Amino acid sequence: MEPAVSLAVCALLFLLWVRVKGLEFVLIHQRWVFVCLFLLPLSLIFDIYYYVRAWVVFKLSSAPRLHEQRVRDIQKQVREWKEQGSKTFMCTGRPGWLTVSLRVGKYKKTHKNIMINLMDILEVDTKKQIVRVEPLVTMGQVTALLTSIGWTLPVLPELDDLTVGGLIMGTGIESSSHKYGLFQHICTAYELVLADGSFVRCTPSENSDLFYAVPWSCGTLGFLVAAEIRIIPAKKYVKLRFEPVCGLEAICDRFTRESQRQENHFVEGLLYSLEEAVIMTGVMTDEAEPGKLNSIGNYYKPWFFKHVEKYLKTNREGLEYIPLRHYYHRHTRSIFWELQDIIPFGNNPVFRYLFGWMVPPKISLLKLTQGETLRKLYEQHHVVQDMLVPMKCLPQALHTFHSDIHVYPIWLCPFILPSQPGLVHPKGNEAELYVDIGAYGEPRVKHFEARSCMRQLEKFVRSVHGFQMLYADCYMDREEFWEMFDGSLYHSLRKQLGCQDAFPEVYDKICKAARH
Repeated sequence: MEPAVSLAVCALLFLLWVRVKGLEFVLIHQRWVFVCLFLLPLSLIFDIYYYVRAWVVFKLSSAPRLHEQRVRDIQKQVREWKEQGSKTFMCTGRPGWLTVSLRVGKYKKTHKNIMINLMDILEVDTKKQIVRVEPLVTMGQVTALLTSIGWTLPVLPELDDLTVGGLIMGTGIESSSHKYGLFQHICTAYELVLADGSFVRCTPSENSDLFYAVPWSCGTLGFLVAAEIRIIPAKKYVKLRFEPVCGLEAICDRFTRESQRQENHFVEGLLYSLEEAVIMTGVMTDEAEPGKLNSIGNYYKPWFFKHVEKYLKTNREGLEYIPLRHYYHRHTRSIFWELQDIIPFGNNPVFRYLFGWMVPPKISLLKLTQGETLRKLYEQHHVVQDMLVPMKCLPQALHTFHSDIHVYPIWLCPFILPSQPGLVHPKGNEAELYVDIGAYGEPRVKHFEARSCMRQLEKFVRSVHGFQMLYADCYMDREEFWEMFDGSLYHSLRKQLGCQDAFPEVYDKICKAARH
């Protein structure tokens, strides 16, 4: 009887704790039990499978031949949809939970699903300095292969699971973007299957209107089947300088100056409060000073944002040499700082040494298992947003983020935005320096209400000719959305290519209504 009584007492205490804390608190803050016991082992199995598969396919050189067959199969599916009367819109058949975006689009249940299983690196041409890849190739695959042969992408977005297709049809950025622009700006060609089943290749000089309209279009102009991306020579390490800065004016001035210096290969800022930040600048190098090598990607190492914070707390500058691939994926293990809300003790040395080799859980599996109730709770108690604003507006923007959502740390990543046609470009006719302000976490503003607070933030971003990354929740109405984005070329091409009956408009695909 004693074990039964003990169990009953434990259950009673647990129920009392839930009553005191509230069910919402428990669902959000104690999810670590399920994540640690189930999702971490399952995520590890996923990673091993995809790594081995990509290695075998590339070594056997079978991807190019299979690629052509797979593209023909996609064309066949589109033509069959057309022959059957084009009754519904088309979309990719990839389940919504597999994407890194927080949305799980309900439209996949009503649209014609076109199966696109294209996840291989097709060719690396070091003479032309081009890598040709299929759309489901991940950044983890790219870094593993390219760095092993001495090459890299000029812009290599952070998280391992981000796909080439998602970064083109959506967008991608990294701390090298102040030199090279967004991910779309390092792409030299796209290959697509259009609404009529035809195949087209587009470059800045061939089918150029389509080339410039594809980025940010979220798969509403055609199905991406391959892309060619620039590559550059890689070096072994990133020589990274850490500089703590206090005072908002000093932070913005220093960050702007470093972003304008082309000799910096990488520029990044982590803002820990409105008045405290660490600005990091890096250059690639093949040599490392003795005693200053820091392999931050090792599973037992502290999470990067916590490591950076030590320089702020001790008010000292620092210099470290970080292996290149470790640098690229410096925020991967902690999913920036999101994992601290899922596994609060995840940065504890004991946990890191015993279980850190399984971290992080796959974002796709987190989405798959969260359920509708938890998703709604996260929507009201959690923010994941990237807003792109002109660098000249950075002080005003940070004040707005502070007053509207009050989330820290904040990620600052500069990028140059060329004056090119398409959905996103500067207000003037010349390239302009912008900054991505990334806010991920639990808002600490009083009486936070997701819809009203985010609409207020979106209004500010529109007022300074900024842009919202479309992977996140968008609360704008249609008129506001097309005030933010330039739809002139996009709408013209949709009409010209027969997309209006084949694909939903990008707003209808990403807006809140698309999830219901």
